[in-house]
Amino acid sequence: MRVHVVSDVHGNSRDLAAAGAGADALVCLGDLVLFLDYADHSRGIFPDLFGVANADALVELRTARRFEEARALGRQLWGELDRTGVNRESVIEGAVRRQYAELFAAFPTPTYATYGNVDIPRLWPEYAGPGTTVLDGQRVEIGGRVFGFVGGGLTTPMLPQALNSVRAGETPIPYVISDEEYAAKIEALGEVDVLCTHIPPDVPELCYDTVARRFERGSAALLHAIRTTRPRYSLFGHVHQPLARRIRIDGTECVNVGHFNATGTPYVLEW
Repeated sequence: MRVHVVSDVHGNSRDLAAAGAGADALVCLGDLVLFLDYADHSRGIFPDLFGVANADALVELRTARRFEEARALGRQLWGELDRTGVNRESVIEGAVRRQYAELFAAFPTPTYATYGNVDIPRLWPEYAGPGTTVLDGQRVEIGGRVFGFVGGGLTTPMLPQALNSVRAGETPIPYVISDEEYAAKIEALGEVDVLCTHIPPDVPELCYDTVARRFERGSAALLHAIRTTRPRYSLFGHVHQPLARRIRIDGTECVNVGHFNATGTPYVLEW
């Protein structure tokens, strides 16, 4: 059995169309949408709306952990857009829909997918075809092994729990949830062979991004599940340039499957 796994696609539909070649199934761990490319600030919804110079400024503020200033810049830019009479929610949703139409069309059959923190879950049923199974807090058997899926991200100073944050002038973050809600989804999975999440377990070397120079949020509940249920694998993404791409916790291989937007190469799981 051969399964290919991708995460953090961020608009890379060209490579996504070939990601399932030679595999019995494709697993996608989320972040299909490209809102802002930290490597190329000219790419994404944000620079399309506000220009590269403002994208440069936002990335600089976030990288320096000056989150309040970053949010102030966002409020200013969205306010200026409001004054033109443009509905910000419609603009964002329209841009996301265009990306989703292209990305979901690129998924091979079968694909098993869960959400990332920059995805909009309510839109997925409109674009997921019959060959794509969307899972969140759910299990599925693939080739005789049980895979468990939990999508989304956790709240942080940069990612407040505000699904309608765009209304408050923030950068829209559609799918971040509380630690309690996330832990409940992890617990609901029970024992699985392969634990598939968008974010990593709360281990410093898996959570630190060496380019952004900051720690991303990992899940303590996920780490607890790894230690107590001991799946064969814990697969995740979210951290684009991690300090460590894989570590072993007891009997579990914990693997960051890679920043697919940049590499265009899936992680291969065989048994």
